[in-house]
Amino acid sequence: MQQPHIEDPRLNLPVPEYGAFSDDDYRALGLKVGLEIHQQLLTRRKLFCRCPAGLYDCHHHDAEILRHMRPTLSEMGEYDGTALMEFKTKKQIIYQLKSESVCTYEMDDAPPFELDPEALDCALAIARLLNLKCVDELHIARKQYLDGSIPTGFQRTTIVGIDGEIPFATESDPDRKIHIRQLGLEEDSCREVSDHGHTRVYRTDRLGMPLIETVTGPNMHTPEEAAAVANQLRYLVRLTHLVRTGAGAARQDVNVSITGGTRIEIKGVPSIKAIPRLVHSEALRQRTLLALAEVLRERGVTEDQLKDRSQNVTSILRNTDCLFIRQAILQGAQVKAIALPGFDGLLEVKTQPHTLFLKEFSDRIRVIACIDTLPNVIASTTLGSGISSAEWSKIAHLMQAGAHTPILLVWGRAEDVETACKEVMIRAREALKGVPEETRQALKDGTTGFERILPGPERMYPDTDLPPIAIDPARIKRVTENLPTPPWERMRYAREHHVTENLAERLSRSPAFDLFRALCDQFPSLSATKIASLLLDRPCSGARDLDHLILWVGRLQRVALGEIHFEALWQFSDAECPKAEQPSNEIIALSRQMIAHRFGPNSADPEARMRYWMGELMPQNRGKYEGRAMAEAIRTAVLGDAQ
Repeated sequence: MQQPHIEDPRLNLPVPEYGAFSDDDYRALGLKVGLEIHQQLLTRRKLFCRCPAGLYDCHHHDAEILRHMRPTLSEMGEYDGTALMEFKTKKQIIYQLKSESVCTYEMDDAPPFELDPEALDCALAIARLLNLKCVDELHIARKQYLDGSIPTGFQRTTIVGIDGEIPFATESDPDRKIHIRQLGLEEDSCREVSDHGHTRVYRTDRLGMPLIETVTGPNMHTPEEAAAVANQLRYLVRLTHLVRTGAGAARQDVNVSITGGTRIEIKGVPSIKAIPRLVHSEALRQRTLLALAEVLRERGVTEDQLKDRSQNVTSILRNTDCLFIRQAILQGAQVKAIALPGFDGLLEVKTQPHTLFLKEFSDRIRVIACIDTLPNVIASTTLGSGISSAEWSKIAHLMQAGAHTPILLVWGRAEDVETACKEVMIRAREALKGVPEETRQALKDGTTGFERILPGPERMYPDTDLPPIAIDPARIKRVTENLPTPPWERMRYAREHHVTENLAERLSRSPAFDLFRALCDQFPSLSATKIASLLLDRPCSGARDLDHLILWVGRLQRVALGEIHFEALWQFSDAECPKAEQPSNEIIALSRQMIAHRFGPNSADPEARMRYWMGELMPQNRGKYEGRAMAEAIRTAVLGDAQ
């Protein structure tokens, strides 16, 4: 039972891999990207208890706790849609506890301690570095999470600063800024160990660690810009030495929308390198979903036509040639069919690279009905499924479906299949509107998959266990006294001193910058590029003790006085550095002699021969002669020989 191919240019647009679109292509889509960057703070204790932070154990635990989550009403007497969706999954949550890193507060058996002052100081300092306006009074709120990632069912969070900005200069707009909406301080969630069927397992060693959340405006308009801003924010906070680094210490949520679409949150992106491909895939997905909605409306499909009228077809398929369905039936599974009138030719439309519209239904079944063994759905358009034409005809007759109406099959436990059929029809009705509001997960192939519906404001409500915290201006002044020089100011200083672009970019995020600036100020006659190279690329770049750095400063002073050349710094000890000499006819004569008696490149190109002999002669004479003058002497010898 195969559907006809639909010749509609809106449904046959190319869906290429990342890299095929230009910046103008993304701007034509009206792409907007915002970031929510979560970064663990480097504190001794957790945020609302006195347990030590940063104790991880991936292999052992001392106890397990089983929980079932239920939604609660907001202050306005409403349920959050995400909480209701999680409740439908009927998950049982298992927590693996380690005695050294968990306490009764985190298991919701004890009230919270006061907010950790060290964590608050760190958050305030970073807020000022982002040019945010710090709040006068902190108010702790509860943010509901029923996915089990927090045993209490909610996360305690507060806003520290609002309405800031960072520079993001481009060639076309050197004064461009990225708006920073807010910086929040909150407790981290558990680490997921596994999620299969109706059971999800977490480890609690990360739970409760202080975390900042930096939220930008939707100011990025290409995938590359999103990654560049994420990197700039990462380097900025790392310069403070107030945050943790390493795997899992930072995670990015990426908000993506296009013109006519809606904000989609790609949750928990582990690597900044993954951001461009994910943004690209999500932009194409929204473009395709908008086109599908337009086609459905033109066909006159309405929500009334998409009611749940599923049928049990287990008896029809009991002896089917589709092996996995027949095996499932033998193990007690139920098979149901759902018709999608008006969707003919649409299930096979590409939404993302290597991804079809059918996966939108499969994802809902996997996440909400917990039927996660793939494949978990078969369409009447699926070739090679093992379902015969006769079986499809019987199912279509039972469903009273038209000749080209696609039919989906779902199988599993009766209760799960019932949930799956309802979710299929919910997703079908959402297709009429375009892009449903969702939180999506980042997949390894650079595409996104459904995770849950997008949370609403109902998930937030005040925390009654903790009083407000007044922020004294003197406290803000104290924590901002030793803030590092921001990367954009470092870049400006390096460019003013004519440092090469590559070295300037590296200096902007290097701990050696303060020493670089001090050396440039002390030795203005020396090349800033050479000083930068000395600190970043040479043996002293690994020096951390003061005595070693003083030694190098002393050597630079000898360079400034003309006693030695830069080239001598890396070949000799301080006592061995020879006096500087000017190249003379000696080196030219030596060059001619070596060229005459050695086999060199057989090339008519003088520049090729020049490069060859530079490589031969420079290592033997580095430090003895100034590099640039020596190169000119060798050039004279080589060109003279060529003539």
